[in-house]
Amino acid sequence: MADELVFYTNPMSRGRIVRWMLEETGCAYRTEVLGFGKEMKAPAYLAVNPMGKVPAILHKGTVVTEGAAICAYLADAFPEAGLAPAPQDSSRGTYYRWMFFAAGPMEAALSNKAFGFEVPTDKQRAIGYGSIDDVLNALEQAVSQTEYIAGDRFTAADVYVGSQIGWGMMFGTLEKRPAFEAYWKRIGNRPAAIRAREIDDALVPPKA
Repeated sequence: MADELVFYTNPMSRGRIVRWMLEETGCAYRTEVLGFGKEMKAPAYLAVNPMGKVPAILHKGTVVTEGAAICAYLADAFPEAGLAPAPQDSSRGTYYRWMFFAAGPMEAALSNKAFGFEVPTDKQRAIGYGSIDDVLNALEQAVSQTEYIAGDRFTAADVYVGSQIGWGMMFGTLEKRPAFEAYWKRIGNRPAAIRAREIDDALVPPKA
């Protein structure tokens, strides 16, 4: 049991990104579904993640939180899945670049847009992402140059970046530019992505 991988999630959360990543690795894992509110803020879970948020994983005694960090960790923990360029590979830098672009500038810009917050033009240089247009233009260029975000091979960065693009277009926080639609079409129907969606959809509580 010491080697067990435990996945803490809620099917209506960013845990869906990690579910997809877990299914891509093919590793065995146990899911702990937590409700928003009391369950995530209970002492037992705060001992895992003091933020009281999901997703999180516990693997071989190590806790990892934050979606991008979990994806990067799993890619390295299960190298047989081939979900990260080798450290000496020239695409490793590109892989890190776009993984953490999505976790930083992209996440912040899309979240602000979703809540109707726009950075004043004269303050854009003081904020990490600049403007939403800067973010979308950079992202469009990234997904247009190669088949996958880090080159010609699917990686964990595609799971993370792709999830942000797929959700953004679904919920209207990201423009449906042709480049984004084409990229999502390339990766969104992978068998592991479909499996992950089916698992999480089955866990969503029925509407009252």
